[in-house]
Amino acid sequence: MSLSGTQRIWLTGATSGIGRALAERLLADGHRVALSARGEADLEALAAGRDNALLLPLDVSDRAAVARAGERIAAAFGGLDLALLNAGTCEYLEADRFDVDLVERVFAPNFHGAVYCIAAALPLLRRARAEGGRPLLAATSSAAAYLPLPRAEAYGASKAALSHFLEALRLDLHGEGIGVSLIHPGFVKTPLTDRNDFAMPLRIEADQAAEAILDGLARRRLDIHFPRRFTLLVKLMGILPPALRHRLGLRLVRTTTTTETAP
Repeated sequence: MSLSGTQRIWLTGATSGIGRALAERLLADGHRVALSARGEADLEALAAGRDNALLLPLDVSDRAAVARAGERIAAAFGGLDLALLNAGTCEYLEADRFDVDLVERVFAPNFHGAVYCIAAALPLLRRARAEGGRPLLAATSSAAAYLPLPRAEAYGASKAALSHFLEALRLDLHGEGIGVSLIHPGFVKTPLTDRNDFAMPLRIEADQAAEAILDGLARRRLDIHFPRRFTLLVKLMGILPPALRHRLGLRLVRTTTTTETAP
């Protein structure tokens, strides 16, 4: 399925991995898309020849910059039919070299940045609702939010916090007619996962991920997770009794560790 009609969309993390695949698809489908990412040159290359793109170079962890981006979207679009918050990062924590700075670096875009974007997007989603639309807020979490995994203390916790935040917000926005969808991908081939130093079962291409996300958004699914053979197994493991979940998790712990971080 495709998103119906021409929609006004804000997409963050638009120039790499899943975000780039989403941006290319949304622009090709004729939607008016505000594209945000840190690299201005990459944004310009992505939107070359497109008159339906609004370029908003942005670090989502900069609260004031996010607020200014919301003002620019309001001036250009008037409102938003879809806020698709996809920006994020990943770094793995080594317990024997506990790094608080790493945890803060991961939470900055993955959780706090998403919250800043939600604050900027909500007034625009409310405008679309006042116009008679069915606005939707969506954010990319991770299958890691379902299950604690070794070395994923920072990444998994940031995504679990995001998922919890949006599930609670979904309840509070229901009466306003603003939908909330959460996206929980498994392993997707991106520049971030290319740096991983472990096996990634059932890893899919970014184009496949974009297809699954857009199909789920069109159906207004509450939880968009894929590939389902992987994410259903992770969900099942996440609801096992703690002792059993602990024993299974121990099998994934490496006997030797090396510091590997994603940008």
